[in-house]
Amino acid sequence: MVRRHFTFLWILAIALFVGCSSGDKDATRAAGKARDFYTIGMSQCNLGEPWRVQMNADLKAAADKHPNIEIVFKDAQNDTLKQRAHVEEFVSAGVDLLIISPKEAAPLTEPVAKAVDAGIPVIVLDRAVQGDNYTCFIGADNKLIGKAAGAWLAKKLGDKGKVVELKGLMTSIPGHDRHSGFLEGIAGSGLEVIFEADMKWLEPDARKEMDSALARFDTIDAVYAHNDPGAHGAYLAAKAAGREKDIVFVGIDALPQEGVAYVAQGILSATFQYPTGGAEAIDTALRILAGEEVPKKIVLGSRLFTADNVKQGGEPL
Repeated sequence: MVRRHFTFLWILAIALFVGCSSGDKDATRAAGKARDFYTIGMSQCNLGEPWRVQMNADLKAAADKHPNIEIVFKDAQNDTLKQRAHVEEFVSAGVDLLIISPKEAAPLTEPVAKAVDAGIPVIVLDRAVQGDNYTCFIGADNKLIGKAAGAWLAKKLGDKGKVVELKGLMTSIPGHDRHSGFLEGIAGSGLEVIFEADMKWLEPDARKEMDSALARFDTIDAVYAHNDPGAHGAYLAAKAAGREKDIVFVGIDALPQEGVAYVAQGILSATFQYPTGGAEAIDTALRILAGEEVPKKIVLGSRLFTADNVKQGGEPL
């Protein structure tokens, strides 16, 4: 009986301590005071893409330079419902700041808004949500990159040719922007998109879609893929069909070990950099936690890598 009473008092003491700590945290945040230690929650939409693995690595590397912060990662495994639940878990745990790279815009808008309403600053990284109920968005200009890819390809092909477009997830804003930007880039040229498919950012899906395109069309002059894994999957399909030398392959991301390496190897003709924003997100998080004002939107730059400039580190758009 005594043991049961002692156990009950111990659990009550822990609950009171956690409650007091949470209350102190809320009061400190409201007063804009700096604390000795902060917990940051990071909700990643999936780790099935090398670019997203690199984003997490960049976030961790930047966070590791600051002993007063801890970053807790959650992987939604390409599941929107799971990512919504992760955001809710972070809010319930009372993290000091949330970073999210959403799988889809619309379904993640409400959870992000609820986090902000709960007093938790939110950095939306790479893929935007709808509206403006967040603290800061960090990402490159996908429409600008898509337009630059279209203009480069039109010039490369002499303003004529048949193109396969392998899209990223079209329920995401980057997918839409990379598509609409590309159409702007080829407007007025003789380039014709003869086949398009949503490969959901995944190389195996891109390879399957390219197999279909190759079976349907005897002439394909170029592939524009919304990311480098998509471009690489298309290349592998074309190589298996013995047609890779007749096609120009263009991708986006330009990771050193992926897109840039593919250009150096002659697999891709061009790749456009899409920075992960990991270091910038941690820098911005520290400023927010210190009570500083930050821009609502931070636009990251991009670079073009081709065989002519890859050894020099590409060239800025």
